[in-house]
Amino acid sequence: MSTQPNNFSPLDSAALGRVGVLYGGKSAEREISLQTGAAVMQALSELGVEHVGIDIGSSAIADIQAAQLDRAFIALHGPGGEDGRMQAVLEYLQIPYTGSDVQSSALAMDKLRSKQLWCGVGLPTPEFAVLNNNSDFSQVLNDLGGEAIVKPAHEGSSLGMARVSTVDELQRAYQDAVSYDGSVLVERVIVGAEYTVAILGDKALAPIKLETDHQFYDYDAKYLANDTRYICPCGLAKERETELKNLALQAFTSLGCRDWGRVDVMADAAGDFYLLEVNTVPGMTSHSLVPMAARAEGMGFNALVLAILQESVRRS
Repeated sequence: MSTQPNNFSPLDSAALGRVGVLYGGKSAEREISLQTGAAVMQALSELGVEHVGIDIGSSAIADIQAAQLDRAFIALHGPGGEDGRMQAVLEYLQIPYTGSDVQSSALAMDKLRSKQLWCGVGLPTPEFAVLNNNSDFSQVLNDLGGEAIVKPAHEGSSLGMARVSTVDELQRAYQDAVSYDGSVLVERVIVGAEYTVAILGDKALAPIKLETDHQFYDYDAKYLANDTRYICPCGLAKERETELKNLALQAFTSLGCRDWGRVDVMADAAGDFYLLEVNTVPGMTSHSLVPMAARAEGMGFNALVLAILQESVRRS
């Protein structure tokens, strides 16, 4: 954890009031959310901010009301926390919260709708198709160039994802993905470098290049492996880095997102960028990318948490 930022004062703490850190939940990303919540609460303790942790379960609304919060730091990943439902609860209870609003959270959580919107406004994203039990898997795979990535439309942390190159693999991957989510998409594989760009306020932070020996940047590569390589500065020429940051901001704002988040991008062999997805509540763990990007900008973890909270103060 970082040291306390120089510009922090008791007045800042009073402005934040009593902060509820909402974490855990019931999604498949619960374990990551527990880590994010613990890291955020540790930062708030070091900053001297009054706070309470709430592990979101079946009595979430009653627990939030009982906690008498002035604002909420949403540290929930996946369905139920990142998809607009918790945001709607907090708006109904008139509690300011961190991150994107109801509509943009729901839209960003839906990879299919995000891609459809980007196509509509002319932003680049890999070609894709929607799968169901009646799909012609052979034709779909052929249309996407013979190799594809299968994704549940509403999951994060690469859960339920697979890279496939045969019809049998595609069918098996679909059956696995549909166990996570009834909406499954498949998109063309972009062969090239992978980047992620953190957004804080209205600024894109330093891009990070991701390298893994796995088939793609999967759950193990994100959270468990020790050989995943995070390269920052990312190695792009200045004008290319600016292009990447601008594209990430366009993707973020096109969905109506606000405060903070992360945009994942691939570059093909020609160097052309393609948008993959926007995360509105990215992880804040030891392996997480937003804190890494913030450090590259000279901002420690505690200062990052404070900056995210202060965006909610600014709005309210």
